[in-house]
Amino acid sequence: MSYQVLVVEDDDTLRDTLVYNLQNQGYQVITADNGYAALELARGQQPDLLLLDLMLPGLNGFEVCRILRKEMSLPILMLTARTEEVDKIIGLEVGADDYLTKPFSMRELLARVKALLRRVEMIRDELTAQDEAAEAARPDMAAAPVAPLTFDNLTIDETRREARIDGRPIRVKPKEFDLLLFLARHRGIALSRDLILERVWGWSFDGNSRTVDVHIRWLREKIEPDPANATRIVTVRGIGYRFDG
Repeated sequence: MSYQVLVVEDDDTLRDTLVYNLQNQGYQVITADNGYAALELARGQQPDLLLLDLMLPGLNGFEVCRILRKEMSLPILMLTARTEEVDKIIGLEVGADDYLTKPFSMRELLARVKALLRRVEMIRDELTAQDEAAEAARPDMAAAPVAPLTFDNLTIDETRREARIDGRPIRVKPKEFDLLLFLARHRGIALSRDLILERVWGWSFDGNSRTVDVHIRWLREKIEPDPANATRIVTVRGIGYRFDG
């Protein structure tokens, strides 16, 4: 699989060096030299990974990271010449997955890129395997009703398309139920917003991953004892969401 990497760096020499080395590893590379161009490219191209310089003209890397993390779940590796620990903490808090301080070796950068992309691939592979196992376990959907999924006082009844708390049906919209069922079928797995969007809404959906966040919030209000401190549908920083039941 060929991955696309968005490199956001205003230093021409370093940007060209990054592009050269990434392409030598077989990655497709697109570039931007300022924060606003980075947002436009990330939204339009949906790259698999973002290499993001911290000190950018127009809009700095912190703000770019903060904005994109609300919209999509691509891995973000932040690059900076600043060595203060507080910058690293802020970078990670706004959603960066990893952090490299300049000057860095190209070998280390490529290793971190590979590790971040491997994590994404492992999640996708595990999800695909669970989907295939679920399909194999119920070969004749018409002949045998699917048993409801039960998590403590929450029941998700696929046959009736009904969710119940303490045995009482709760009002969920069709897409909310689809989302809840998808999460529950993959209990314990961290799922990215983009993957959820693809599996629940489909390729033809014209919206963005913020749709997932909105529906998650609605579901939490209906199935969580304390929606502000969710324990059933938990947020996984830098990835998306995980259903813990």
